[in-house]
Amino acid sequence: MASNPRSGGSKKGPTKGSGGKNKRGLRGKGPTPKAEDRVYHKAHKTANQKNAAAAAQAKRRKKELGSNVVAGRNSVLEALREGVPATAMYVAGRIDSDDRVRESITLATQRGISMLEASKPDLDRLTDDAIHQGIALQIPPYQYSEPADLLEVAVDRGEAPLIVALDGITDPRNLGAIVRSTAAFGGHGVIIPERRAASMTAAAWKTSAGAAARTKVAQVVNLARTIDELKKQNVFVVGLDMDGDVDLPGLSFSRDPLCIVVGSEGKGLSRLIAEKCDQIVSIPIAASTESLNAGIAAAVSLYEVARARRT
Repeated sequence: MASNPRSGGSKKGPTKGSGGKNKRGLRGKGPTPKAEDRVYHKAHKTANQKNAAAAAQAKRRKKELGSNVVAGRNSVLEALREGVPATAMYVAGRIDSDDRVRESITLATQRGISMLEASKPDLDRLTDDAIHQGIALQIPPYQYSEPADLLEVAVDRGEAPLIVALDGITDPRNLGAIVRSTAAFGGHGVIIPERRAASMTAAAWKTSAGAAARTKVAQVVNLARTIDELKKQNVFVVGLDMDGDVDLPGLSFSRDPLCIVVGSEGKGLSRLIAEKCDQIVSIPIAASTESLNAGIAAAVSLYEVARARRT
């Protein structure tokens, strides 16, 4: 007796009427994606990390380029008045000229600075979309010295070296102010780290009020190693900190070859740099709850050393 297909029995072989129902399942899945295109593959993560690093590097380069441009009518005029070095001045083609623009053009002409006409999109790109008001000044890359050059300045003057080293100062205006104070109180130069620190950008040049043209700044890869080298040259190294061993007026090294180390704006001296110092010095202030800006602390210390050397 033949079995009824509706009775739950099963048949071997293909089912009638299946047609092209399973044709899609028989197709190939195409070429295997590259390893870096597979989300869960290690190569995908590595490729993303490389792309992120490249993007970060490009952003840093763009920032560095923008930091070497002074933008805006007041800023450009002040930079020219202070003698900040410049390679070119960019002026919008149909700029609405005023006294600041006219004086900037006069000063640039007197100093032989190239003047170039630029469109608004060009100025936007050059200044990294800063408010430029139709005028911008291009600052050349700063030519850094070596720490040995700073010691040579002292030798040439017949004076005991007085150097300021900055441990992680990140504000270029603080750097410019410290360069200015170093020049004002007879210092022989400033040392800054290459990484995670402010560099001699247009903002630092401007704040230094021209002192950067007269005072050497050395940029080093490793500040701790540089301090060790200075100590080998019989330079005493003192660090500024609120919890110092002695107060500034009691500093016994004032007349000796001296390097004053100023810590970062927020954290102060790093542990490694503090350990390298021969002495930690505090600046006495009236209110124990207050603290001094890094630039002011450097200026006060330089003044006290200069005063002690004159007596």
